[in-house]
Amino acid sequence: MRIITGSARGRRLITPEGLDVRPTPEKVKEALFSALQFDIEGRRILDLFAGSGQLGLEALSRGAASAVFVDLSPVSIKTVQKNLEATGLTDKARVYRTDYAAFCAASSETFDIAFLDPPYAKGLLLPAIKAVLPLMSDYGMVICEHPPEVSLPEEVGGFSVSRTYRYGKVTVTVYRKGGAE
Repeated sequence: MRIITGSARGRRLITPEGLDVRPTPEKVKEALFSALQFDIEGRRILDLFAGSGQLGLEALSRGAASAVFVDLSPVSIKTVQKNLEATGLTDKARVYRTDYAAFCAASSETFDIAFLDPPYAKGLLLPAIKAVLPLMSDYGMVICEHPPEVSLPEEVGGFSVSRTYRYGKVTVTVYRKGGAE
């Protein structure tokens, strides 16, 4: 894995070992950020279920103002911290080792873009979407990565599906407030 473009372009990222972390494939990340290219500059990012942190790191490299990385795994947290150091983006980031629900319940921050990529088999995506919505800005986006067989509702808590992208074994669903582009 590497950072595709921006201030940390070409920097290699490490990934935690094991089956618990499933990094977003390069072609999916590239297509996703191509679609988001005008929505990232100056935004506040939440990378929930951060894993290696690659989605939040890519956003920071492309000009996001800040990013918060949340993961329960100590191995993932160490990986995110090492990747932040390797990309020189530590000063724009905060890293929390905690459960997604506890973080969302305790946070008073507002985010513009939230990346949600929970472990596929644990059924956490819809609860995570519901937990993160109160933290989103009025023009916020919740970007969910999931397998194609997982069906998400068209509307959740005032946010509607604005786009769905399919990349082989990966589907990305984008929610926006009211579904507005």
